Amino acid sequence: MYFQIDPKKNIPLYEQVIHQVKEMCAKGLLKPNEKLPSVRELSSHMVINPNTVSKAYQELERQGLIVTLRGKGTFISEELAHTYDRKQAEELKQSFKQVIIDSYYAGLSKNELLQWFTDVYEEMEGHHDES
Repeated sequence: MYFQIDPKKNIPLYEQVIHQVKEMCAKGLLKPNEKLPSVRELSSHMVINPNTVSKAYQELERQGLIVTLRGKGTFISEELAHTYDRKQAEELKQSFKQVIIDSYYAGLSKNELLQWFTDVYEEMEGHHDES
């Protein structure tokens, strides 16, 4: 399992950890009941503050993606949360809108954006088929 963060990105480090766990789950690289590295192990591997990893794990647990079993460790949830969250959907819509606006001014066509969307979605679905 390989986590990689980029301190130069405009995205907080804990959010980068969250996004990576979600992406690995979506792609089937992390499976239900699979054990994650401890906060200490992951912070040491990524050379970041343990509080950063702890904050990411707390948010992932709040979202239902991971569970922590005292004395045993942190695991990918048996039932990955795919429930519709109206607030989260609205936030995603606004983020997506910003990407479209930025893409427009970067000279990208609607077809290029649609192709990117399709490529990423198929990449995730392709990994699901291998499970």
